[in-house]
Amino acid sequence: MAKTFREWDVDQGWLLPPSVHELVPPGHVAHFVRTTVREDLDLSSILECYQEERGQPPYHPVMMTALVLYAYTQGVFSSRKIARGCEERVDFMAVTALSKPDFRTISDFRLRHLKALSGLFDQVLGLCQRAGLVKLGHVALDGTKIKANASKHKAMSYGRMVLKEKELKALVRSWFERAQKEDEEEDRLFGKDRRGDEMPAWVANKEERRKRISEAKKALEEEARKRDEGDGSGQVDPKTQRNFTDPDSRLMKTREGFEQAYNCQLAVDQASQVIVAAQTSRSQNDSGELPGLLEQIKKNTGRQAREISADSNYCSEANLKEISRRHIRGYIATGRQHHGSDTPVDRLGQKKGERARSMNARLRRGSWRSRYRLRKQTVEPVIGQIKEAMGFRRFLLRGIEKVAAEWRLICAAHDLRKLAVAGR
Repeated sequence: MAKTFREWDVDQGWLLPPSVHELVPPGHVAHFVRTTVREDLDLSSILECYQEERGQPPYHPVMMTALVLYAYTQGVFSSRKIARGCEERVDFMAVTALSKPDFRTISDFRLRHLKALSGLFDQVLGLCQRAGLVKLGHVALDGTKIKANASKHKAMSYGRMVLKEKELKALVRSWFERAQKEDEEEDRLFGKDRRGDEMPAWVANKEERRKRISEAKKALEEEARKRDEGDGSGQVDPKTQRNFTDPDSRLMKTREGFEQAYNCQLAVDQASQVIVAAQTSRSQNDSGELPGLLEQIKKNTGRQAREISADSNYCSEANLKEISRRHIRGYIATGRQHHGSDTPVDRLGQKKGERARSMNARLRRGSWRSRYRLRKQTVEPVIGQIKEAMGFRRFLLRGIEKVAAEWRLICAAHDLRKLAVAGR
């Protein structure tokens, strides 16, 4: 007797259209994000931008916000991939109620409301607080380098700019002279039916490159002038580089070598791995980022952490004084760690300050039981979740302001994932 199979009729039409609530199972994160955005987030700063009565009705801003946030929680960041998800993935359809905005609409919405979208980080953090996920008993700090939307091969040092600008000036001048001779020869051969002032494409391209180099050189000189305004030197280090694609990005050392990147900072609550502060800088070193993170924790949550931990990159007399001023008990490494040990190596030859000596003694007294050990199980896994689980390794936008907003949007998506898991 032949086996009986369940019916599979691809041509069968639906008597009634499906509900978006039935596209994915109850409890799915798509339902959670859609409901949270609709009911719990204040989107007035986005909605108030739509006052014009004329024109075709746009997609609902609340739906678009939910779509962007949900896509980020799923590790989908490209506007083209988000648009494809609206056409191919039922979880995306459950968020959009089968609406299918194209990639340009999604990209324009994100750019237009980027500041407001990045502000959702504070609101999502507030929801995490109300859910009891933010304890602030122990907060771990760390930074990670995220690649910029720019190639390191599109950067040039100031010294190279000076030489290249002179070289291109001479080259373009010789080409103009050559073009003039060619025009005169063509006039003699073919008559004067050409204007004679057209710039050949091969000259225009080099002239444009010369202008870009000149502008980049002036920008570096202006930065040096502002930096050294006190002593009036204003000299630019010949090795200082500037990227032509994203001038705000910097060449930074990463595990993969030197990359054009930004330094992205996190402060993570140990109780639930919720991000309580996030910022972006162009500095290779983490040391200067600690005061800003502590200030953000207080501003974002209304209170300060009782304890913080951080690696040796944050260890300086100024930072140790700052945490003392804020009455925070700190666990900051004063040097590198031996492999397999939670105790930092004594590096007092380089950290000679009295506060650093006291911190070193505190960590040694705690040995493997020191609260410093919480750092590795708090902030480092969050960086792994963002880079590996969510797949965010390169910024889509360019410029420090847009990149900083994009980083906060990524952190909002991370916290939303934590909130969704806690709500199950």
